[in-house]
Amino acid sequence: MSDRIETIRHPDGVVELQLARADKMNALDPAMFDALVTAGEALRDDKSVRAVVIAGRGKAFCAGLDMASFERMGQGAASDVLGASAGGTDLVARTHGLSNAAQQVAMVWREVPVPVIAAVHGVAFGGGLQVALGADIRLVAADTKLSVMEIKWGLVPDMAGMVLMRELARTDVVRELTFTGRIFSGEEAVRLGLATRVAADPLAEALQMAHEIAAKSPDAIRAGKRLLNASLAHSAAELLIAESVEQQALIGSPNQLEAVKANIERRAPRFSPPA
Repeated sequence: MSDRIETIRHPDGVVELQLARADKMNALDPAMFDALVTAGEALRDDKSVRAVVIAGRGKAFCAGLDMASFERMGQGAASDVLGASAGGTDLVARTHGLSNAAQQVAMVWREVPVPVIAAVHGVAFGGGLQVALGADIRLVAADTKLSVMEIKWGLVPDMAGMVLMRELARTDVVRELTFTGRIFSGEEAVRLGLATRVAADPLAEALQMAHEIAAKSPDAIRAGKRLLNASLAHSAAELLIAESVEQQALIGSPNQLEAVKANIERRAPRFSPPA
């Protein structure tokens, strides 16, 4: 996508995105903001994709906003902090649907219609943590250091962190982390609900999971993600209807019939791309 992200496409539809600014611990600069949004929006529209893995090169997943960006922020140059996709300096302006450009860096992974897995190691601070929170699943090394670090810089989480944390952790936990900015481990992140599970090798285990998902019916996987996204905003009545609509569309469809035949015949399924 750019010199900030290396894209690796696997034959089964798994796409691996490697943040490639290892010398800066993959910190977020304007080019990284743009690269993440561009990569996510391209995958959102790519029907060949079955699962996505996001990881960081070098010693860290993502150290958050880089120091040069903080210096520019001190000069009031918001557009220089966020990159070309920001659409100006007004953060309240919506440039990407419900989100501004900074929020889209995390929210775009919810818009990608297939599961997104973050493989987190080293550090995930501030904006780096929020990028990981935008994924559907987070595998973390036990010794990973994480922080809702914005308070250190006199800020609040503003890359969709408030929306994403509220679905994962108790409100008092989110408040404590937001108010203190303390650093916590990967093991504690799992206990708090901000990570899915500890992995000895997060990238290897994330890729293994992605390949398992890629072997399932792409229609059912995408329907499942639509329902899970809807569950956060819809009432019980609306979600029950949504379940029924999705299931009715799946039953008897080519990929659903192929899943049944493959199980009965004890063979690997041969799924078609989603319509």
